Amino acid sequence: MFGAGAIGGHLAARLARGGAEVSVVARGAHLAAMRERGLTVETPEERFTVPVRASDDPAALGPQDAVLVTVKTPALEAAAAQIPSLLGPDTPVAFVLNGIPWWHEASPPHRLHEAVGLGRTLGGVVWSACTVEEPGTIRVQTAANRLILGETQPGPSERAAPILSALEAGGMSGVASKDIRRDIWLKLLNNLSNGPICLLSRADMRTTFSDPAVREAALSVLREGLAIAAAEGHDVSKGAEERAMRSVTLPHKPSILQDVEAGRPTEFATLFEAPLAIARARGVPTPTLDLLVALARVASFQR
Repeated sequence: MFGAGAIGGHLAARLARGGAEVSVVARGAHLAAMRERGLTVETPEERFTVPVRASDDPAALGPQDAVLVTVKTPALEAAAAQIPSLLGPDTPVAFVLNGIPWWHEASPPHRLHEAVGLGRTLGGVVWSACTVEEPGTIRVQTAANRLILGETQPGPSERAAPILSALEAGGMSGVASKDIRRDIWLKLLNNLSNGPICLLSRADMRTTFSDPAVREAALSVLREGLAIAAAEGHDVSKGAEERAMRSVTLPHKPSILQDVEAGRPTEFATLFEAPLAIARARGVPTPTLDLLVALARVASFQR
């Protein structure tokens, strides 16, 4: 597991609980806590702790059977120099990230094309509302958590099966997708509909969307996002409004707001700017999203 923040830590703990031999690349107090007492997950139903092998030096861990990359997208440039030490001849690398991925045709050239390559790459989407409660401890908000993996081009993926099997054994749903790009858009619609607005409110989703006018703004963004996805060849309209409105009832801050409040680099470019660039290239009007992203940019980076 390359990166063991909230999402990476949760996945690592589930995989270890499911019987996988898990190595984790982490740093700082989080790393120290995992080395001392393992990795703990707290959910609404239970609390469990698993031992993991952890290091801040990927080279010390050596080649792995599979690598899951869960760092935020601003960290991918540095990761490109470190991931190769984890690779054996046939090691797949699953990038479980938010937003338009580095391997998408609309994304600019990235060092990962050379360092990892498309041949090894799996796309990934995770649905899990969680935070780092304290070093070594991940708090998960809901019982509905799942990881989706698939090849970067449409079709089945045999390489995803062992990862997802261990995850299922650890108590988390694992789904093999035949069209991971569609799943990326499904997740991105949620990010678009709640992220910019929560960056303006500086509050959790339940608080932010308690006003009907704010919920209607989120639905307007959602519809614009559906139009961008459709222009890319992905009809993800089924259940979209219900799914978005269900997510905004959580007393949870979107990860991008957590990053802004902690002073960390954010995924603003891949979550918001990249979809807008695709919209402009495809001729899709996005007036509400344009406005909210512009205001969120000012609110987040000029304080």
